[in-house]
Amino acid sequence: MYEEPATRDLFARYLRMLGIGSVRPSQRALSELVTAHVERVPFENISKLYYRKHDGLRRLPGLGLFLDGIEQHNFGGTCYANNYYLHLLLEHLGYQVDLCGADMANPDVHIVNMVTVDGREYLVDVGYAAPFLEPLPRDLSQDHVISLGRDRYVLKPQDAEGRSRVELYRNHQLKHAYVARPVPRPIGYFDRVIADSFADDATFMNALLLARFSRDGSLTVHNLALVRSRGTDSHIEQLDSRLELVSAIERHFAMPRSVVSEVVQDLGELQDAWK
Repeated sequence: MYEEPATRDLFARYLRMLGIGSVRPSQRALSELVTAHVERVPFENISKLYYRKHDGLRRLPGLGLFLDGIEQHNFGGTCYANNYYLHLLLEHLGYQVDLCGADMANPDVHIVNMVTVDGREYLVDVGYAAPFLEPLPRDLSQDHVISLGRDRYVLKPQDAEGRSRVELYRNHQLKHAYVARPVPRPIGYFDRVIADSFADDATFMNALLLARFSRDGSLTVHNLALVRSRGTDSHIEQLDSRLELVSAIERHFAMPRSVVSEVVQDLGELQDAWK
């Protein structure tokens, strides 16, 4: 299903794109890598829609195409590409890392990484459109909370089966959640769910969600809403039309206008991506 081999040259290119050197595994090095990835590689489904239309893609792009998209068009990906290719990079660098499934409304529809380094295990998720700029510790005795603007993310202590639950509260209301299970899976285990994510009725075939995070805050486009968050504040700008939406994505995410315009014009009714 993933026909392109991940070569040393591609990993070297990946690291250069992130501005990270190849260093020995450590908690500090992992933190720097995760921060660089979240800041440089956005969560977005423009590329998913574009590649489906132009290449008939119903699987992960190859690593080379993934990197091409980042470097040439400021693309990123959704959870499958962002977390899987980070997984391969971590393996290449010598980390003890497991690719694991996470349950949302259905089982194993999200993937995350669980990384053990310096004697501690961390949840690493660069594909949830969330400000997870640091590895999230799994050995918790109480909730681990990350707040940004109107959103609050809560990582719960492990349950009796060793699972980690992540909750998203928006304006103090539970908006979304997933439960990650510490069971290593090969990427082929997710073939069906990845293929299903390209179906006509799939969430990211019927909604737009782009999110970029930094230490200073975040910028998110969710359908016709542009959301800027910093500290405890969020400013929401409602866009009047799809033409404004195209302009906002071009301006704030530096994606080619021709690509964004084509994708936006092809979308039907815009649905809530968080459902």
